[in-house]
Amino acid sequence: MKKLLVTLTLAAAVFTGACASMGSRSISEVKTNPGKFADKTVTVEGVVTTSFGIPLVPFKVYRISDGTDEMLVISNNSRIPGKNARVRVSGEVEEVALIGGRSFGLHIREKSIKFL
Repeated sequence: MKKLLVTLTLAAAVFTGACASMGSRSISEVKTNPGKFADKTVTVEGVVTTSFGIPLVPFKVYRISDGTDEMLVISNNSRIPGKNARVRVSGEVEEVALIGGRSFGLHIREKSIKFL
C-alpha cells in the first residue's frame, strides 16, 4: 500500500508539472523572447482585434490581444474568429526573419482554436 501511495504521488507530481508547462503564455512573454518559443507550440488567450482573409489565398489572418501585447495569428481554417471574439489559440511560433537579434514577422501558425 505504501509503495502504491508513493507511486501515485510521483505520478501526480509529474502530471502537474507537465500541465503547468502546457499552460497559456502571455503574448508579451512570447514577443520578448521569441527564440525561446521559436518552432514550439504555445497557447495564448485573448480578444481578437482584427481579422481578415483574401479570396483565393489559402490562409486567413487575425490579431489577438491579451492585454500585455498583440500578436498575429495565421490560420488555414476556412472560418476565422470575428472582431471582439474571446479565444484560446494553440499553435507554432514562427518568424519570417531574425536580423541583428530582432525578430521580424513573428506570428503563431494556428493548430487549434477554442472560443471562450
